[in-house]
Amino acid sequence: MELQILHRDDVLLAVFKPAWTVVHRGLALDGPFLSDAVRETLGVRQVHPIHRLDRQASGPVLFALSSRIAAVMQSQFFSGAIHKSYLALVRGVPPRIGVVDSPVPAKEGGERIPARTEYTLLETARTQPRDVSLIRAVPVTGRFHQIRRHFKHINHPLIGDANYGKGDLNRAFKERYGLCRMGLHAEAFSFDHPVSLQRMTVRAALPDDFLRPLQAMGFQVSNFENE
Repeated sequence: MELQILHRDDVLLAVFKPAWTVVHRGLALDGPFLSDAVRETLGVRQVHPIHRLDRQASGPVLFALSSRIAAVMQSQFFSGAIHKSYLALVRGVPPRIGVVDSPVPAKEGGERIPARTEYTLLETARTQPRDVSLIRAVPVTGRFHQIRRHFKHINHPLIGDANYGKGDLNRAFKERYGLCRMGLHAEAFSFDHPVSLQRMTVRAALPDDFLRPLQAMGFQVSNFENE
C-alpha cells in the first residue's frame, strides 16, 4: 500500500485511509491493513491507531507513536473534544439542516446508548433511479456505524452501504455512475495537539473513487469541498 501522509510530527502521524482498507488487524479477517503499512513505512514494531473508519469509508486516520500519547488522544475522542466532519451521499432529499437523535450501540453488539448527529444539506442531484443528496455530517457522539445508522433511521440511507442501504439502488449507482464504494468520506478532524495543546485540523481531499462518481452525477464538488 502506498501511504499518503497528511501530518507527521514527533508524537502523531495522520495518514489517508482509502476505501476497502482496514485500520488494523482484528477489525477484519483480511486486509490490506493500514497499520501494517504505517509500521513498514516508519520502520517500527508498533503504532497506535487512535480511532477507526469503516472499511468502505475513506479519510484521515490518526496514529500515536507511543502508548502515552495514544491514551491522551483517545481520551479526547471519548470526551467529544475531537470535531469530526464527514461528506455522505444519501438517498433522496433530507431537510436543509437537521439533527438525528437516536440511540445506537457504542460498539458492535453493545447496548444502545444516546447518539446525536448534526447535518447540513450541501447539494442535490437529479440522478437515476432516485435523486440523491450530498450532506455534511458532524457526529456529536462516536458510536458504532453512527452516521450510517442515523441516516437509515431518517429514511435517507447512504448510497453504497451494503449493511444499511438498499442493494438494488447501490447496484444502479455502481453501474450508472461508477460508485464502487460506500458514499462516506471523513473530510476533517480537529483536535488539541497532545504536546503543544494547540488546536489543529487534519484534512483529506475527496479521493478519485468518490469524486469522479459525484461529478458524473452532476455535483459541483468544488463549491463545498473543505469549506
